[in-house]
Amino acid sequence: MPIKKANELDFSNKKIKMIVAGYAGIGKTTLGLSAPKPLLFDIENGVDRVEGQYRKDTLIVENYEGLLEDLNTESFENYETFVIDTGGKLLDLMKPYVIRQNQQNGQRDGSLSMKGWGAVAQEFKRFMKIVNSMQKHIIYIFHTKEENDGDMTKLRIQVEGSIKTKIWEDMDLGGFVEMAGKKRTIGFSNTERYYAKGTHGVSGVYNIPTLYENANNNFIANLFSSYINDLNSFSTDYIEKQTAYEKAMSFIKIIDKCGEAEHLNNALEKLKLVNHSLTSERELKTHLINKAKELGYKYDTNKKAFI
Repeated sequence: MPIKKANELDFSNKKIKMIVAGYAGIGKTTLGLSAPKPLLFDIENGVDRVEGQYRKDTLIVENYEGLLEDLNTESFENYETFVIDTGGKLLDLMKPYVIRQNQQNGQRDGSLSMKGWGAVAQEFKRFMKIVNSMQKHIIYIFHTKEENDGDMTKLRIQVEGSIKTKIWEDMDLGGFVEMAGKKRTIGFSNTERYYAKGTHGVSGVYNIPTLYENANNNFIANLFSSYINDLNSFSTDYIEKQTAYEKAMSFIKIIDKCGEAEHLNNALEKLKLVNHSLTSERELKTHLINKAKELGYKYDTNKKAFI
């Protein structure tokens, strides 16, 4: 695959993968539908709980095989975001699927064997790879469960076993929705109470706007826009600094041509006029000192010159 230079990188079409977690009934689905041009994958049969004015196009999911077939045959060109509601229910649909694929994945009572849990983890990973390849933003909605850790009650996404680790690994963002007084908030920074994930300007706790009648439901759309703008501005800023650094470091050619103290001292004066960037000043000064040592000269701090 071709190597891209820093100034060739463009993140304008970056697709974001995000977890929205919280207690049942706190409005996670409506929040997920505030993403850009969403399609709801209703696996939990909960679209009826979304207020009519905020409902969006919905794919009714009854079993995992049907979902895979829909992903393979349906056209999704009119949508920018897949909202998976919920990730936990999706995993539940995968359990009988992996047993049907291999009887060793199940036990006599129909539950998963140890091998089966591994198969579910691998299938979820495969599913994420499929949807990621479709170039859409992906939002996985999860219910939370409480886990006691001494006197502290911690919130975790409602996923059995170690699968949650694989899920988090693939995410760009992960937020926990809570009530703070009468307001809903979503936190993107880790706390003692919950694990979250934020980057590129998305961090801390945000107030989720109250949706009054005819209000625009666009919180996550705005969040994604901010994320991508920050990603591109960081890239542009770094490219500018890297370009200035490379220009400054071309001064090495002048240092390498030095053969006498006069040349070294002239280079020292010219070095003060260089437009430095990143670590160029330190690197060039070090290179000049090493060149002087190589020629048998040293820097006199009193005369401020090589002698």
